[in-house]
Amino acid sequence: MAVINLAVAVLDSLNSSLSPSSLLAKLWTRWRVAAVGGGALYFVTKVVYRRFFHPLAKVPGPFLPAVTRLYAWYFNVPKEGKLFKEIERLHIIYGPIVRITPDEVHITNPKYYDVVYGVKSDFYKDPRFYCALGIDTATFATVSNDLHRRRRAALNPFFSRRKVLELEAIVHAKVDKLCRRVSADRHAGQPSNLHSAFRAISVDTITDYAFDECWNQLDAEDLGAWFSDMVRGSTPMFWTFQVLPSLRDPIQGLPESIVKRLSPSVADFLGCQTRTRQQVQSVQARIDQGIEPKRLTIFHQLLDPNASEDHVVPTVNDLVDEAFAICTAAADTTGNAMTMAAFHIVTNPAIYENLIRELREAFPDPTAELSFTELEKLPYLTGIIKEGQRLSYGVLSRLPRVVPKDGAEIEGYYLPEGAVVSMSSWMMHHDPVAFPDPEAFDPTRWTDPSTFHERDKCLVPFSRGRRMCIGQNLAWCELYIALGTLFRRFEDLRPFEVTAEDMVYEEYFSAFNPPGKKLFKVVGGGMDDSFIRV
Repeated sequence: MAVINLAVAVLDSLNSSLSPSSLLAKLWTRWRVAAVGGGALYFVTKVVYRRFFHPLAKVPGPFLPAVTRLYAWYFNVPKEGKLFKEIERLHIIYGPIVRITPDEVHITNPKYYDVVYGVKSDFYKDPRFYCALGIDTATFATVSNDLHRRRRAALNPFFSRRKVLELEAIVHAKVDKLCRRVSADRHAGQPSNLHSAFRAISVDTITDYAFDECWNQLDAEDLGAWFSDMVRGSTPMFWTFQVLPSLRDPIQGLPESIVKRLSPSVADFLGCQTRTRQQVQSVQARIDQGIEPKRLTIFHQLLDPNASEDHVVPTVNDLVDEAFAICTAAADTTGNAMTMAAFHIVTNPAIYENLIRELREAFPDPTAELSFTELEKLPYLTGIIKEGQRLSYGVLSRLPRVVPKDGAEIEGYYLPEGAVVSMSSWMMHHDPVAFPDPEAFDPTRWTDPSTFHERDKCLVPFSRGRRMCIGQNLAWCELYIALGTLFRRFEDLRPFEVTAEDMVYEEYFSAFNPPGKKLFKVVGGGMDDSFIRV
């Protein structure tokens, strides 16, 4: 009642000019009392229901996340990408299952990963989470498992291992360009920015591989740093859309001039979509004119009505969503894994020495082109790559799924149909049973055949099951060729000013370094680089 009286007193100022005896004033007073009282009653009722009578009310967790999504938003937006750390803190307090929003629980036990994400799982993607990303018709964001299966079927051949091996030369060309930049930096007496260069490799590879129109980030002076800045800078908008989904379409429909003033990153995001749309329209025009392409692109694949059984040719807007999702997903995930692996190589002499020895034995000629299939056979390099993936996490964010019909029992709690459950690579990759001393970068974890399989079940940088990352074969190819070639050619790279304290992350769906931290750069080289191909 005190809340209502206070609200009424505040509202008195709105009609101070009205006579107390006027009928209008009396009606206004009664209406505002009813409105404020009804609003307060609705709010209190909703809070009480969510906390004490909701189907998830018995799941452990603090009060605030049980009653409002603003709790998660607060740790993602004002606290700048700290939700994953807050979830970890809550698990320490409350155990292996914790309620993190009114409708969502987060779990840590690896045995449930296949239940939620496995091939046989009927759990489906949470529309509130994925539709906020603004790429609704992309395969990645598709909610329905059946629709996802049909959309992905058309893309699978393009990202198959066979196709990646056919187009391996694209990756080699990008890595050669990286090596030339490292060589030029060394001769100029300046450090090489591998943080941005590794991300540029991923963007240039996927745009060349999938679109046949390379964005040439490796040629840019800043190595295309704008792209990562765009993804990081626009993500808070998506976190906000998850809380207030009705804001998405109006904001994305604003004129570009207004968006630029509100957020340069969001403006870059929309501009990137425009660029992708132009590529799609160009391909469509060439197809309509009967012009044969030099190489089939992802657009040719999707515009082919016979691409797969039940394939429906997408609209231009659908293709833009698809292409944009593939491009943004490729950059920072693979780039982070390369960066984390390379950092630990150049800061750990024993790891560096063991890797150089293995590479020299396998490839005596440093001028040779190192093939993906041969690099895959190297156990120590494989261990380095897997540790790089483990400590860069792929997607750092949780991946929410909706409980299907008949519900599910997890950690002794019944979760009804429609409830949301999530897990995260951050928690999986730090599981102390699978990975003793989980903070340590230890390639030898992966060289023991007796423990390899159990550890590998907890390594989920690409997720798992039917919804796992479609580009994983291409990512593996980039990781092996980039790291193998770079460290076969340059045997004495050293970190430039960066330390382990800089190699930390914030959650912006993928993992991003916090502002103020030094980016991973190297100096040195330690060998004649005249062999580098022009």
